[in-house]
Amino acid sequence: MANHAGRHFLQIPGPTPVPERVHNAMARSMMDHRGPAFCEFGQKLFADVKGIFKTQQPVIIFPSSGTGSWEAALTNTLSPGDHVLVMETGQFAVLWTKMAERMGLKPEVIANDWRSGADANALEARLRADSSQQIKAVCVVQNETSTGARTHIDEIRKAMDAAGHSALLMVDTISSLAAMDYRHDEWGVDITISGSQKGLMLPPGLSFTAVSQKALAASKKATLARAYFSWDDMLAINGSGTFPYTPPIGLLFGLAETITMLNEEGLSNVFARHERLAEATRRAVKAWGLEVWCQDARAYSPVVTAVEMPEGHNSDAFRKIVLENFNMSLGTGLSKLAGKAFRIAHLGYTNELTIMGALAGVEMGLELARVPHNKGGVSAAMAYLAQAASPATAQAA
Repeated sequence: MANHAGRHFLQIPGPTPVPERVHNAMARSMMDHRGPAFCEFGQKLFADVKGIFKTQQPVIIFPSSGTGSWEAALTNTLSPGDHVLVMETGQFAVLWTKMAERMGLKPEVIANDWRSGADANALEARLRADSSQQIKAVCVVQNETSTGARTHIDEIRKAMDAAGHSALLMVDTISSLAAMDYRHDEWGVDITISGSQKGLMLPPGLSFTAVSQKALAASKKATLARAYFSWDDMLAINGSGTFPYTPPIGLLFGLAETITMLNEEGLSNVFARHERLAEATRRAVKAWGLEVWCQDARAYSPVVTAVEMPEGHNSDAFRKIVLENFNMSLGTGLSKLAGKAFRIAHLGYTNELTIMGALAGVEMGLELARVPHNKGGVSAAMAYLAQAASPATAQAA
């Protein structure tokens, strides 16, 4: 690849760019992870991270990818042979199904066409049919990064309540936390999992598990084997501000800084920014005459937009041209979308000018790759963002 001047445009849905402030925080000197200074730091961090999940319940932090927290969710609350209901909305729901199978659980899938979020009505109907309450957990991904589709978790909770079912609600927020509205307590979620490398603007390496009292009670009866991912081991010592093993101190310094940054902007403003950039991206796609993969407007993701390639054109070949010519990484199509779609991420440490640069790279790439399209996508996005600027911003300009 050519040696490009300027920064690399990392427009994939994770890992996302890490802010300079976070780099600086992670560069702090190491400290004794059993000493009083770290324990004081850790106690504040465990308290502060709850605000991002909007919970008063414990949030357990594991040194792992988000996949580790999914394993922790299953192993700490379930027993061999337990039935698990998975709402399949894309590739990541498929992966959690495979994990459950490997653990000796019995996953059942409510599938869809991967062009929308999870169907709450279908979930309610299935749970009503489970009169013996054999299903012990419902697993759903809030934001499916492979397809660019969101699921409304409050509607999932209402469906479970309407069915009168006692299953645990487990929600994957790996790509949605700190990028779109999420309310662990208010929405009655039992286990929320997440990861550090997306909306939290950190490198990969931290996973999170917010747990309800119902989930903690289930963990006392569950018999699946657990060791490294034991909640009991973590909760027994987290109260003192430290971990049962050596923690990733640098990443935790970075996490404290990202929480500060998110609170400085205000979570509601963070969510509005993501929605605004997503809408600008979709307007560009529409102006190009291309299709957004997600076909349900209510399910449009504020995190990532998957774009369907015209017939006869390969998305990976297009991504290669964009990378080689404009030093920009776009998300690849996964599983069913391989070669059929590319993904434009608009989450984390990004703003209007970042997205305009990314969309310009896509539009120039479409021209170089000779992908049939209309010109004017960048102009459509720019017009929307200018119109969406706050009155105070417009007056100051």
